[in-house]
Amino acid sequence: IPALEERLSELLVPRDPHDGSDVIVEIKSGEGGEESALFAGDLFRMYTRYAERHGWKTDVIDANESDLGGYKDVTLSVKSKGTDPDGVWSRLKFEGGVHRVQRVPVTESQGRIHTSAAGVLVYPEVEDVEVEIDEKDLRVDVFRSSGHGGQSVNTTDSAVRITHLPTGIVVSCQNERSQLQNRAQAMHVLKARLQALAEEEAAKKASDARRSQVRTVDRSERVRTYNFPENRISDHRVNYKAYNLDQVLEGELDGVLDALVTADRADRLASSKLHA
Repeated sequence: IPALEERLSELLVPRDPHDGSDVIVEIKSGEGGEESALFAGDLFRMYTRYAERHGWKTDVIDANESDLGGYKDVTLSVKSKGTDPDGVWSRLKFEGGVHRVQRVPVTESQGRIHTSAAGVLVYPEVEDVEVEIDEKDLRVDVFRSSGHGGQSVNTTDSAVRITHLPTGIVVSCQNERSQLQNRAQAMHVLKARLQALAEEEAAKKASDARRSQVRTVDRSERVRTYNFPENRISDHRVNYKAYNLDQVLEGELDGVLDALVTADRADRLASSKLHA
């Protein structure tokens, strides 16, 4: 009976309407130069490997590589192949924020441990009908692709950068073969960003579960530390700590994500009882 009561309580917790959604992940290097870009590359591989473990499909939308093989910034979509109500967003929605790394950089000759960081932004993909954009609010620039993409790369202005003037959001795409395809993909990402922004603004105005320690709307918050000398990963929102950083970077994220999901569910349950 206690187990059934607990399960019933979980089912009664208000669901996140985007839990079944696919997501777009943006990873940007921060202060720290090449070391930060290399760490951004580590995070990119961590998420792609986690997606592989779950049978999800990943596609790079845009990427700006650094000199040593990391990423100054990279944007990818993560899609599930099924219609499970608990999709990609239900697992990766807690990854937004500042991720800090502590290790000896490859560029360090004295063997000293440095601290640098990379920023992660995750938002659910939205249907076209959910967001309307006035073309007059857009500035569209085209340029030559710098990444992989076939014979047309560096020969035609196929890459597209779209700036949404009212919000200042900038989205670029250069991985498709034609300018038309890149523009369509960039618009898709822009709509998802605007939808996420609108929902965050609504969350700030409402005193509900979204203001919990897990579902923070402050994207600048330091959420996690990756300590290489101690092989330790720490999530500061739920006081999670484990000494399997090497495995986490290979895509074994379920331990920390389960802790975040459990904390979020408990917060939602407490909020629903408070409003009952």
